[in-house]
Amino acid sequence: MRTNSSTAPPVGVTTKRPKQGFMKYLDLYLMVLPALVFLIIFKYVPMYGVVIAFKDYNIIQGVMNSKWVGFQHFQELFAFDEFPNVVRNTLLISLMKLVIGFPAPILLALLLNELRLAVFQRAVQTVTYLPHFISWVVVGGMAVDLLSPSSGIVNKIIQAFGFEPIFFLSDERLFRWILVWSDIWKEAGWGAIVYLAALIGINEELFQAATVDGAGRFKQIWHVSLPGLTSTIVVLLLLRLGHVLDAGFEQVLVMYHPAVYEVADIIDTYVFRVGLGTMQFGLTTAAGLFKSVIGCVLLILANMLARKMGEEGVF
Repeated sequence: MRTNSSTAPPVGVTTKRPKQGFMKYLDLYLMVLPALVFLIIFKYVPMYGVVIAFKDYNIIQGVMNSKWVGFQHFQELFAFDEFPNVVRNTLLISLMKLVIGFPAPILLALLLNELRLAVFQRAVQTVTYLPHFISWVVVGGMAVDLLSPSSGIVNKIIQAFGFEPIFFLSDERLFRWILVWSDIWKEAGWGAIVYLAALIGINEELFQAATVDGAGRFKQIWHVSLPGLTSTIVVLLLLRLGHVLDAGFEQVLVMYHPAVYEVADIIDTYVFRVGLGTMQFGLTTAAGLFKSVIGCVLLILANMLARKMGEEGVF
């Protein structure tokens, strides 16, 4: 029986079948595995606790044996006199941070990108993103020391000009602004890193062409840099909208006190106070679930709007 010599492998050479399916990308799957395990353990498994919102939870009986009460906790939650004010505070603080704080890292990244002295650029970038690693407990202590009406350096300067000291952290008109600007100081430098990476990816020939056309630095920023950041801005804005009811639990918890509850008590701090103070776990779980559902709906709607505008969105 004759064989086709043109298809037979050379003598002494062995052929290997290419890996297919799971084994072909085994190394990549192994790299993803730790993150996947972390996500399942700390993000998906705790979702089981959501059922507490629909039960009369008893610590002794446990989650499974506690009595089902349906939407009773939600009805009680919406009937509370404090809850509308808590939701309003959450939305106001979050929207203030969104309107004022979201553009801050974009502006900082554009300014850093315009610095031509590399050493100075790296120094400024390091100084601006280091506050991200400072705990809110420390930042809160710094705010108390700086804004103290008796010994704070800010009030010392105010008094030096002949004015009366200002109780910044006890003034309902100023407290929200203190939250916003302290959040910008802490997070703007860290957020700018993403935009700087996107700016590096813009084709340098676009800037050269703009220079040839007579565009100055400002016009290059407006017509080249900002359009190059559009997709990054849209994605991060969508993710931010999904957390619109996250007004900064740690920050508010550290810096607020009973004198400013009226303007500073947000959903998270309300849940914390009520949950630990009065042991109403079902009620506080219902509040947390309400916040998560609203955030999810806003994210889906914003993503649909972004896709209709021609952007990719997040899913």
